[in-house]
Amino acid sequence: MKTIWRYVLQSSLILLIAGAATVARAQTSQPAHQPGQTAASANASSDESFSIMSMKRHTLDEPYEPITGEERLQWLVVNTIGPTHLLGGGIFSAAVGTGLDRPREYGPSWGGFGDRFGMRLTGISVGNAIEVTYGAAWGEDPRYFRVPDRSFGGRLGNVVKQTFLARRRDGNFAPAYARYMAVTGNNFMSNLWREPSEANNGDASLRTLEGFGGRMFSNAWEEFWPSVASRLFHHGN
Repeated sequence: MKTIWRYVLQSSLILLIAGAATVARAQTSQPAHQPGQTAASANASSDESFSIMSMKRHTLDEPYEPITGEERLQWLVVNTIGPTHLLGGGIFSAAVGTGLDRPREYGPSWGGFGDRFGMRLTGISVGNAIEVTYGAAWGEDPRYFRVPDRSFGGRLGNVVKQTFLARRRDGNFAPAYARYMAVTGNNFMSNLWREPSEANNGDASLRTLEGFGGRMFSNAWEEFWPSVASRLFHHGN
């Protein structure tokens, strides 16, 4: 029964995200025309400003603009089914779980890998949806803001800071309450559809710690990868 409900929930969330993404994309592809602007040029401008599967990176040095509803949707999609998050948060996690045979009910097989990947995707979907929904109520911004001009230590400190703090509408940082609710609530709620060997408070607490660790890793990727990629691919420019 747990397996059935898990896949029903997972499928519903993915369909919800895909449907919302389609609606938002359709809306943003038809902006209001400015004087002297043709429909074609307006659509081209929209295509440049909004892409549902890629997000613009922001820094703390630039003037802060509160996150919009479209950008919240964009963040939800990218951080749930974006390539980087699927690879690190889904495939890698499922591969490790399969290698360790945890939970044991799935078994160390390709089928077990698929079950673990599905479970991980379900957890990520639920957590991100909770963070976006509740965060919108009080203006909590889930995006990460880089500090590329600081020292390595300063950048690392920013990674840790933004794991537990988020910006509000005024641009100031405050405790990321929606994230706390998302990571903790998601991992304890998932006991309802997890296998018996991991459907307990001890494992849920461990998954909660892993959830914050995953956010910290994601922040570190956002902070340092652009600098690494610049050196690797544009060194000669």
